[in-house]
Formats: sequence, C-alpha cells, structure tokens
Amino acid sequence: MSQPAAQNALSVTISGTPDFGSEVLKALYRITGRSTVELREAIRSGEPVYTAELFGNDHIHVVPRLEKTVAYLQSLGVPFVVHEWADGERDAIPLDVMRQIIEATDGP
Repeated sequence: MSQPAAQNALSVTISGTPDFGSEVLKALYRITGRSTVELREAIRSGEPVYTAELFGNDHIHVVPRLEKTVAYLQSLGVPFVVHEWADGERDAIPLDVMRQIIEATDGP
C-alpha cells in the first residue's frame, strides 16, 4: 500500500533498491509507522518510504518522523532523495531546502 500523494508535502525516497535486513526495516517501521511490507515495496518500486503532508492537522506529528527518517538513513550511510510536492509537481530538493521549508511551515 503506497502513501497517498499530497498536494503540499515533503517525502523521502531511498536511492536504488537496497535489500535491507529485518533490523533496518523494523527501525524504519518504528520511525515511519509503515509496515515492513509497505516499506520493502516502496523501496523496490522507488516510491517514498515516508511522506509528510505539510499544513495538515497532523503536521506536528509527521514532520518529526520525516526528520527522524532522514537522520536514520544518514546514520546508515544510505543514499536517499528528498522531494517537495507542491501543486501536483514533485521536485528533488537538497536537505537544507527541506529544513527551510519545515521551519517556514512551523511558523515563528
């Protein structure tokens, strides 16, 4: 089951199709809340392993999960791409831009 595409969101997609062991998938499950089956399918199909909708009611919960997903993948040295979804378009963005977007949506 893939995550729905959002109009205004940030997502993390793992580069390539690594075959992670159960420990990595379990850790990603704890961070993202997605089942290991969903995560494995997302990785194999090149879809986001996590998508954080911005400006929604659960913004306060999804953004920390996005940041934890990025930090975990960085700690493993796993290459990934962050995408910004806006108005039906998906564009790859660098981490500093992701952080700027998060800061802007968090408000003053």
